Amino acid sequence: MKIPYERRKSLYGYGFISLWLVGTLLWFLIPLAESFCYCFMDNRLLKPSAGGLHKVWLPLANGEFLANFRYAFAADPYYKQYLLSVLKDTAVTTPMILIFSLFIAVILNQKFKGRGFVRAVFFLPVIIATGPVYHIISGNIAATGADSGAQFSTLFETDMVGKLLEFLGIMNISESVSDAVNTVTTNIFGLIWSSGIQILIFLAALQNIPPSAKEAAAMEGATGWEFFWKITLPYVSPMILANFIYTVIDAFTKTDNAVMARVLEKQQLDMDYGYAAAMSWSYFAIVMILVGIITVILNRFIFYEVE
Repeated sequence: MKIPYERRKSLYGYGFISLWLVGTLLWFLIPLAESFCYCFMDNRLLKPSAGGLHKVWLPLANGEFLANFRYAFAADPYYKQYLLSVLKDTAVTTPMILIFSLFIAVILNQKFKGRGFVRAVFFLPVIIATGPVYHIISGNIAATGADSGAQFSTLFETDMVGKLLEFLGIMNISESVSDAVNTVTTNIFGLIWSSGIQILIFLAALQNIPPSAKEAAAMEGATGWEFFWKITLPYVSPMILANFIYTVIDAFTKTDNAVMARVLEKQQLDMDYGYAAAMSWSYFAIVMILVGIITVILNRFIFYEVE
């Protein structure tokens, strides 16, 4: 049977992704749907048994099917506390990462000797930002298995800025200011090491600025400052939104943040699968709502080039 060429090309494509589709269905979509069902099952009975988990649905009467969610927000002593902590830290660190990434991308887009090496240095943390190296740089020596009392070079002292401000008497001006400064300075290496992908995306956007825009600005006598605000920023603004979404999702899904490490993981280890599922889906919903709201707001300030 003769098959048209275009049809054969389509079949080749479907055949190529068929294994991925099967894997996505079996090991992602089905477990995802099952975890959502756990939210409405009796956590006391949702325990391992012969043949799998013993699943008992919560009754619909009097809103009992929401018992796991009520536990997460009303009974659990840590979930709301850690959730607010993660939201606060993300609100502080996300603008810092975006500003730093754009600043470094603008520098790396210039022509200078050794530019390729410098670009590799800033992207290298994306490859090695996990494991003992990151724990040492972030000051978490105990996580590497080393003696927590071991002395390391002050190069890895991540609270030097905080100690300097405290010495100068600046840290005690305001509790909110102190918290913000502590959040940024104590994790300064983490902020830098979390910027590799964002720098790469901004760099790609900068390289797509048309030469005609640069030539027109130069002919009009625009300064570097004016060129940044009138040409560079509008052209990279779509990537600011993309980097914002990436940074927020990356922050919320890190396994070492308070909610992921101290609440969800603990509930799963205690075999409280109903509570863990309710907390996870609540966490997911809150993150998506916040991302959606801020995306709508930022979208008003984005410059989209019209052909």
